[in-house]
Amino acid sequence: MSELEWNPVWNTSRPDNGGDPHVVNVNAPFDANGYHMVWIMACTAVVWPIIPGIGLLYGGLARRKASLALLWQSFLVSATISFQWWVFGYTLTYSPTAGPFIGDFRHIGLRDVAAKPIGFLPEILFAVFQCFFCVATVQIMIGGALERGRLVPSLVFSFIWATVVYCPIACWTWNSNGWLYNLPSLDYAGGGPVHIASGMSALAYALVLGKRKERSVKHRPHNVTMVFLGTCFIWFGWLCFNGGSTLNATVRAMYAMFNTNIAASTGIMGWVLTDYFRKNGKFSVVGACEGAIAGLVGITPAAGYVPVWSAALIGFVTAAVCASLEDVTDWINIDEGMDVFKLHGIGGIVGSILTGIFAHSDISMLDGVTNAPGAVDGNAIQIAYQLADVVSISAYAFTASAIILFVMKYIPGLSIRAPEKVEVMGIDAHEFHNEEVGDWGMVQKDHDILGSMMISPPRTPQGETVDKSA
Repeated sequence: MSELEWNPVWNTSRPDNGGDPHVVNVNAPFDANGYHMVWIMACTAVVWPIIPGIGLLYGGLARRKASLALLWQSFLVSATISFQWWVFGYTLTYSPTAGPFIGDFRHIGLRDVAAKPIGFLPEILFAVFQCFFCVATVQIMIGGALERGRLVPSLVFSFIWATVVYCPIACWTWNSNGWLYNLPSLDYAGGGPVHIASGMSALAYALVLGKRKERSVKHRPHNVTMVFLGTCFIWFGWLCFNGGSTLNATVRAMYAMFNTNIAASTGIMGWVLTDYFRKNGKFSVVGACEGAIAGLVGITPAAGYVPVWSAALIGFVTAAVCASLEDVTDWINIDEGMDVFKLHGIGGIVGSILTGIFAHSDISMLDGVTNAPGAVDGNAIQIAYQLADVVSISAYAFTASAIILFVMKYIPGLSIRAPEKVEVMGIDAHEFHNEEVGDWGMVQKDHDILGSMMISPPRTPQGETVDKSA
């Protein structure tokens, strides 16, 4: 290092990647404000547990015979989409020479993505932070295939969906050349690209797959503990999902974290209260978890724009609306049993519209540069911009997803639905070698031993024999 004549100025001879590290000190532009980099690096690491958290949540909500597949998908989706993001996902979304609808291949394979400053961050850090947004979105969306979607085709669909659906919508919303960005619609951390897109696409996935063979039989979540732990991971990661979306360590980032937490909290209250009156004074741990997630969904587009009181209201209202629409997929006669459409699609729509109402420039300006007023701040037209955002993203995500799935459905080897006997037997038993969620084989073995000792099998308080096969 001492043999080089370090120049603390960004080398403009190589503007695409931040300078030649053999000639200039590419770290110098960040030295004065390095705490911004440290903050976003920490947020990136904390965001990642959202991905297995969704796997745990989905695995607990599903029946045991299809639970392992959802855990497997959480890792395989992460691997597949990280590869997609590296090859061309990032450049299609954030290329500086993008058009209003999609980027180009300027940064294909992350070419020239290194130390170029993106605000206070080197571009490579910005790229990996945004990668996990794409991964989490696809992992949310994949829940539409509950219990009857084939695993390998689901990964192929994930790769195509990230390219054809997520990247264009994220480009519209967050690239400075995007048409929604310049409208402008307000989307702080993904109400449209993450939640509305995944919710609408999960609905399309369920529609094209068709109904489950055993849908008429009501099944409870097989493992509420998994649901609870998955929700905890998601809540934990979402604090930095939203807190890091300012892309700096300003007061606005801290405000967004508080808004995220209070919205999740009031979301629990909204869902539990709605459930209490709908279900004759009974409570539900799963309902409380769904309320927290609904609150997180609702605040995602708003976290860096609204005051705390508005964040609390957004969380409560989003959860209450979603809880009130508990049977919405039955009303439209589509078997989307993981409630992705209800929680993320409808929740994202509610949150996006409420963002247009409650956004206040006093909050957005806490980062020193972002002036984003909403209706309560004298900018009523923002509601119309938010509606344009909601309608365009909903229509594109649903239509594009349905087309991709219909095409795949008739391609040999890529049939998206498992055979009937596999669905009834359970995808886990068909796809995995000698593995089960919770090691239930040992539980059954212990039960058989107890039976041979003339000890009665476990029973419910009502005297019914517990059935561990469901």
